[in-house]
Amino acid sequence: YAAWGVDYLKYDWCNSESREVRAAYATMSDALRATGRPILYSICEWGTHQPWEWAASVGGNLWRTTGDIRDGWSNVVDILDRQVGLGGFAGPGQWNDPDMLEVGNGGMTDDEYRAHFSLWAMLAAPLIAGNDLSTMSTATAAILTNREVIAVDQDALGIEGRRAVKSADTEIWVRPLVGGSQAVVLLNRSAEPRTIRLDWSALSLPDYLTVDVRDLWAGKDEPHATGSLSADVAPHAVVMLKVTPARTSRH
Repeated sequence: YAAWGVDYLKYDWCNSESREVRAAYATMSDALRATGRPILYSICEWGTHQPWEWAASVGGNLWRTTGDIRDGWSNVVDILDRQVGLGGFAGPGQWNDPDMLEVGNGGMTDDEYRAHFSLWAMLAAPLIAGNDLSTMSTATAAILTNREVIAVDQDALGIEGRRAVKSADTEIWVRPLVGGSQAVVLLNRSAEPRTIRLDWSALSLPDYLTVDVRDLWAGKDEPHATGSLSADVAPHAVVMLKVTPARTSRH
């Protein structure tokens, strides 16, 4: 691999079942390290043996947390649910991997694909395009190249986002960013439009604080907000915001 100039190895061991996977993955890690070439090491055994608990200790840079993703809304939100509680195991150089992106493969709407991309960015997940780049639509390209959403995924703090609020079929996901800002996703899992209210308590901010609000998909600044804000969210869609405490001069 090193002689070929490989930069990334996904060591894929499906149906590992009861076998001793840690030792096998450690053997490959030792071999990669011995080449002297830095090769990103991706561990994949479908999350069967809770790799988030041990993969980093055997040199893994990322590890799959679930079985294979499928190009459908129900599967995407099922995988999302399985990430809850795993954020504490991730950080710079060692990441939970909810599998590659399905954006543009045709099984979901553009709203669903934007939600998929947004949520993977909140999870600090690897953003690996799983579509045919040579035939993708303008809409698909716009999703995959949204620099502001990608910047959330790549934020240098490396803190995985968390589900701060769940109420029936709506959720609020929050992720701290460098410089004191926070990324927020208002998720509507239902097939009907919903209005989602974000209270500052979900952000661990005092309700008297005024914040600057940036809509990352609309690419525009929204009015300042104090204490809370609300947004109308389409079915199977998100509103993704960057919230930053405003300067005192801008109250």
